[in-house]
Amino acid sequence: MTIYESDHELFRDSFRAFAQQELSPHVAEWERAGIMDRSAYLEAGKHGFIGMAVPEEFGGGGVRDFRFNAVLNEEVARLNLGGGALGMMLHNDITTPYFIEYCTDEQRQRWLPGIASGELITAIAMTEPGTGSDLQSIATTAVRDGDEWVVNGAKTFITNGINSDLVIVACKTGDAADSAGSMSLLVVERGMPGFERGRNLDKIGQHSADTSELFFDDVRVPATNVLGEIGRGFEYLSFNLAQERLSIGLYGVAAARAALEWTIEYVKERTAFGKPISSFQNTKFVLAEIATELDVTQPFIDQCVVRLNARELSPADAAKAKLWGSEVQNRTTDRCLQLFGGYGYMTEYPIASAYVDARITSIYGGTSEIMKTIISKDVLA
Repeated sequence: MTIYESDHELFRDSFRAFAQQELSPHVAEWERAGIMDRSAYLEAGKHGFIGMAVPEEFGGGGVRDFRFNAVLNEEVARLNLGGGALGMMLHNDITTPYFIEYCTDEQRQRWLPGIASGELITAIAMTEPGTGSDLQSIATTAVRDGDEWVVNGAKTFITNGINSDLVIVACKTGDAADSAGSMSLLVVERGMPGFERGRNLDKIGQHSADTSELFFDDVRVPATNVLGEIGRGFEYLSFNLAQERLSIGLYGVAAARAALEWTIEYVKERTAFGKPISSFQNTKFVLAEIATELDVTQPFIDQCVVRLNARELSPADAAKAKLWGSEVQNRTTDRCLQLFGGYGYMTEYPIASAYVDARITSIYGGTSEIMKTIISKDVLA
């Protein structure tokens, strides 16, 4: 059984060909540089691989079907395209929905064409140096001054932080005692005075996903850049969490499956003690366990995609997808690397980068511990 139709598979074939020609040859260079070249977004936009859900009148695909996003995530994992491609998936899966859902007509005219073409790269800034997963405790503020909001504060661990042109900034705009009701979303644009980017953070994995600190020093943001209504930021952030968490979970399962495929190929070719590694009982058992775990997991992930499309995916099920998918990814890449032996530790083998890239997935988008808290509330309700 598959949730995909012929249009999705044609889309898959097109993206695979595009990625092999336009992305794969540059991945190593981008990983060394710590950032994906902006031109990759423009090329992806030309071919319709970003902004699929943006209405056609603004240059997008006009199709709100998360199966197309899922296809891209699966191929990014299979081709091991690195952190930069994951930044592109963030643009598609996590930030663009906010612009589609909450922009005014004027904002849609101003921003959506560039988002769909790849000219405007997006980011979302929630995490702060002292908050982590505690979103209600953010300290970044925005104070109204005439037709502008004056923003002060700092954010960290922001994916697309260097490349981004439009940053959705979560900030306090009201009574600090009202932790949820005082939060709003403002769009800060590249070049606004007082908006500075810190260093491109040096991570252990996902190197080409530019991740930075952002600083706001009396940044004057026009009131026309408020996303949605003032005071409803916490509600808006909750709206897309299910899709964000499912995106991370399904990518994790796809990355684990890719790791399994590389490992099967390797153990058939590599010998030890005069025999193929694949002939050893331990190898057979490890691969059997991984294959079983993935095959049992996939139907749940697929059904989550179906429910998301129907706008029926619950916060608890999204948390399960994120928790299990990211943990499976980490377990699988670790076990597969072990079967590669010393060669698994060499960066020339894809399992090496897959291993280090996986580690963050049980942290970002809400840690595994936060996911368990959400799930437990549903279980005990």
